[in-house]
Amino acid sequence: MRVLIIGNLAGQLSTATKIAFDQGAKVLHASDAPGALDLLRTGRGADIVMIDVHEDITGLVGAMKQERIVAPVVACGIGATPDTAAAAIRAGAREFIPLPPDPELIAAVLAAVADDDRPLIAHDPAMMEIKALADQIAPSDASVLITGESGVGKEVMARYVHRRSKRADKPFISVNCAAIPENLLESELFGHEKGAFTGAVARRIGKFEEADGGTLLLDEISEMDIRLQAKLLRAIQEREIDRVGGSKPVPVNIRIIATSNRILQEAVIRGEFRKDLLYRLNVMNLHIPPLRERPNDLLALADYFVEKYATANGFTRRLSDAARERIQSAAWLGNVRELENAMHRAVILANGTDISVDALRTPDGRPVQANALDATAERAVNAAEAAVKGAAYRIGQTVAEVEQDLILQTLDHCLGNRTHAANILGISIRTLRNKLRAYQDAGVEVAAPGEARAAG
Repeated sequence: MRVLIIGNLAGQLSTATKIAFDQGAKVLHASDAPGALDLLRTGRGADIVMIDVHEDITGLVGAMKQERIVAPVVACGIGATPDTAAAAIRAGAREFIPLPPDPELIAAVLAAVADDDRPLIAHDPAMMEIKALADQIAPSDASVLITGESGVGKEVMARYVHRRSKRADKPFISVNCAAIPENLLESELFGHEKGAFTGAVARRIGKFEEADGGTLLLDEISEMDIRLQAKLLRAIQEREIDRVGGSKPVPVNIRIIATSNRILQEAVIRGEFRKDLLYRLNVMNLHIPPLRERPNDLLALADYFVEKYATANGFTRRLSDAARERIQSAAWLGNVRELENAMHRAVILANGTDISVDALRTPDGRPVQANALDATAERAVNAAEAAVKGAAYRIGQTVAEVEQDLILQTLDHCLGNRTHAANILGISIRTLRNKLRAYQDAGVEVAAPGEARAAG
């Protein structure tokens, strides 16, 4: 973990720094917000930024947002009043820590905000086989393509490979290729020179250079624009990159790990993904099976998440026998991510130490069903019937209006899961997100992740 501390903190800086060091963090220091921005632009990134409450938090958060520098900001200060702390949160800080620092509080905040402690739990033979293969390929520098459905733990596997590689003491940098707009992804990956485009107020080091010596994870690589794929291919082949607006290539020494929940061979056939890039990325393949094909992992993961969230909330919780049976019989179509969210809710909803079946709830409050596959099939049939019944009222609507209705209803059906909705609609996740952003800008309600719109 990389921690950037901003300000002098009136003598408390050394104590806060020591606590962060004791938690295994690498600590950088800047005297003020502009100096911190200079450090972040040079590629000496941070997983968490701790700033004196008296510094310009608003300016720092605004500049980081403008330059797409992503790191949670935590304010800290000596003798701060509740009003001061509240103002820091309003200014954009994620949390507030009073000083002198409490070691346990700082440890808890670092763990909660950074959240990079994600062990790879594998008890099922299918997953243990994948883990053994990961152990075998980790020491090499070969590119790795990790595939599997949404929520199976592809990033967890990528971090596992990095921790067991020769680069474990170097940075692990992750880029979500679907979350960054196409016109900004090139700059995000390769960096830019000052004045390269409007808003490029200073030289900015990209993720390739930030990961130098370590590992770069290209998450959801299938969503990268095919024009940018050519530049990525050259960077992998030549081990050098060109900053946007730059005049000379910059050498980089990194290992590439990519993930995809789509079948890239099919994307190649459709002309959406370069065949030569697929060959470069797919030197080694780790395919993570869905949770329904890893029954022996279910309870181990459930117990881990229950302990994690019970500890975080100051509770003592354990799964009852009936709850364990229900967990084993449910389908968990959202895989590990869905299971984790369900265990988080169960810890909060449980009455007493034992988590009963009644505490196992979906995001909309319904019980987790033992026959979830049948329930999902029933919902799909109901949705199809509703579409047929609703065909008449579509007469007179524009194509754009029909498309909007279809997209929003599909998203409701998937309880806000963008990836599942995109797969059903047969469009890329990037296209879906762009359309949803346009709907929201027009004031249209869009289902949040884990939810559906209220019935109107």
